[in-house]
Amino acid sequence: MSEAKNSNKILSILVLGTLMSALDGTVVLLALPSLTSDLNTNLVASIWIILSYILVTAVATTQLGRIGDIFGRSRMFNLGFVIFTVGSALCGLAPNINYLNLFRIIQAVGGSLLAATSGAIIADTFEANKRGHAFGYLAVGWSAGAMLGIVLGGVLTTFFGWRYIFYINIPIGIIAVFLGLKYIKDNPTISAKLDIVGMLLMGTGLVSLSLGAVDFASQGYAISNEALVAFGVALLAVFLFWEKKARSPILHLQAFKNRVLTASILASLFQSLGYFSVTFILIMYLQGIRGLNPLDASLLLIPGYIVSSFVGPYMGKLSDKIGARTIATVGILLMCIAVTVYLTLTTTTSLYVIVAATVISGFGISMFFPANNSAVMSNTEEGHYGSISGLLRTTANIGTIGSYVLLLTAATAGISRNVAFQVFVGTSNLIGGVSSSFLAGLKTALYLCLFFLVIAGILSALRGKENRDGIARKQRR
Repeated sequence: MSEAKNSNKILSILVLGTLMSALDGTVVLLALPSLTSDLNTNLVASIWIILSYILVTAVATTQLGRIGDIFGRSRMFNLGFVIFTVGSALCGLAPNINYLNLFRIIQAVGGSLLAATSGAIIADTFEANKRGHAFGYLAVGWSAGAMLGIVLGGVLTTFFGWRYIFYINIPIGIIAVFLGLKYIKDNPTISAKLDIVGMLLMGTGLVSLSLGAVDFASQGYAISNEALVAFGVALLAVFLFWEKKARSPILHLQAFKNRVLTASILASLFQSLGYFSVTFILIMYLQGIRGLNPLDASLLLIPGYIVSSFVGPYMGKLSDKIGARTIATVGILLMCIAVTVYLTLTTTTSLYVIVAATVISGFGISMFFPANNSAVMSNTEEGHYGSISGLLRTTANIGTIGSYVLLLTAATAGISRNVAFQVFVGTSNLIGGVSSSFLAGLKTALYLCLFFLVIAGILSALRGKENRDGIARKQRR
């Protein structure tokens, strides 16, 4: 009984960390107009407050997950809380946009440590046939955090100022550090050295690729961003070659002989490519075409978050019984249905249609993430939980960056980038023929989202059937 109680306490701490990270994503979005004005900066610089966080987490999570395997996952997790909390305090104190972006990078390092190790700690704490249920509660953390971010972002920015969206993390972080140090104990570490060459190759490759893609979306085509993308792809190819020869590689490439593991990670990549930008497409539609303010636009998305919060644990528990394939694939199907509904939007569509579609997608998200994440960790060897957990977050974050590039590229087909940025942060809306052109661009992005989601669904369906009880017995032996 005491072991079960302890595992529940550990899970509660992990959910708290997840909630904290998710809250920070949506709360920043709603504060962008106020922040841009107060710091006397431009929209492109302000949007980097979001992008810098995504870039760092995309680059760092795999490497930090491997460090957790070697030096102890609970140490890295608790360190992540400390860094995230300090970074939040610094963000609140930032005197200008340059310092704020720098402090967001510090905050992102802490968030990367939390993301890279949380899945591994679940794998350490729960047997394979119980991990889906645990990941379901992490899904609650994501949904509840995103929902709280929308509400708190509007309230804090309106009544106290944008700095308090960062200050709110400080008391949460202090409590989480105290609880983490008390209840989360270190896993048995593995005897291995850090793959410094591999870390440099992978890190530099991902930074180059991501910066090139984001620069293309923000500024348009240039030789410089094409060169960055090409250089990044070349370095990642060299990285894979190096990993085959390295004595202590970051990535255990042998693990990818497992069909379920490989298909699940790739499904996560394409799901992120296909669905991350959908939220921003909706917000840009509601703000730019329907004239809603950022808070009202975001509040329309809350029903989906509520559904996801309630359904996630049940779907995770169900995936423990029947495996991830059916649950995750149906989840992708529901996301496809929601995107298909969004493709019918016009300049006069009832807002209730959007609310209904967010509920459908909320069911889909609550089915896909717990099942898919659990499938990844349940098919990972014990000594590599951290690196594979980090890789799962890295692929999802790469998909997020790709989705952002897709969104801005399509959205700016009919309007200038400066106007698109103003719509993005809610400081401008469109009227007349311009709105029709903008809507056409958003629908082009939605068609591409649907295409990537279909690929994710196919990968999910072809992953093969698991036997979680069998995996659990094998791990006990």
